[in-house]
Formats: sequence, C-alpha cells, structure tokens
Amino acid sequence: LVRDVPFGTVITADDVAVTPVAVEPGVDVIAADALDGVVGSVAAGDLLAGGLLSSGMLRNAAPPEAGQVLVPIAVPADRLPAGGLHAGDRVLVVDAPSVGADPPQVAPATFEVTVIRVGEPDMNRVIVVDVAADEADGPGLATRAASGRFALAVLDAGGDA
Repeated sequence: LVRDVPFGTVITADDVAVTPVAVEPGVDVIAADALDGVVGSVAAGDLLAGGLLSSGMLRNAAPPEAGQVLVPIAVPADRLPAGGLHAGDRVLVVDAPSVGADPPQVAPATFEVTVIRVGEPDMNRVIVVDVAADEADGPGLATRAASGRFALAVLDAGGDA
C-alpha cells in the first residue's frame, strides 16, 4: 500500500504499488500479476501505508451490504470512548431515557452496529459516526439518533461489551 486506505473505501491504482518481497509458503499476499483485480475492491479494514495486501483485506462492495442500512449518528465528544471509535469497530447503541427520567424498569433496546466512518468534530465537538445496521433496525436506530437518546457500548471482537 502506497498510502492509508480507510475501511469501506474503494481502492484505486494510486493506493497500491508492486514491490518485491519474500514470504513463507502459505502466507496470503496478493501477487503483482493480480494487482488489476485489487483496484476497485473495497478495504475490509483500515489499511496502512507500507503494508502488504492479502485477499482477506478486500471485499467486493462498500458498506452497507445487502440487508443493512447506513445510519449517521451525531455523538458529542464526551459520549465517545476515550480512545475514540474507528471504522470496523462493533458497537451497541443502547436506548437511553430522557434526562431526569427514572431509570428504565426493563432492559433497554439495543442495536448492534458496525462503524463505517468517523467524521471530524464540528465546532461544538460533535462527531458524526456512520454505522451499518440490520435493515430491520434502521427505523428504531435512526429515531434514537435523531432524538439523541442513546448511549454507546463498544463490543470486543467476539461480540461482548
């Protein structure tokens, strides 16, 4: 990789170059003669300049995938994890009561999403986070995003908060 390619971004010819390397047998790297097949693919994670590409780092289409929707969520900086959010992170968006309301008596509604893009903070330190969610969750998630009544819980790679 010649330059960083964020998760979900279409890879262009300017993003990649051919370089000679020696790798152990069985190590998955994309061969120089397959470079044309890389251009037009989508980054399956954040790809860093200087790294070698493997087939697992590429996908055929940009998110959202079939059966998903893309929902933008405006998040005040003080409601983000200290380490921030990054493309590819798995997050629970948790329904939250209105300010001053009694705590809920039942478990709140949750929506499991994948972060697609994280915007830059605006002048009020609000960051728009684009997330991919199941299509059926789209209306409920969009309603929470519009009302601002939600909290975030970052999931580990196995799906546990």
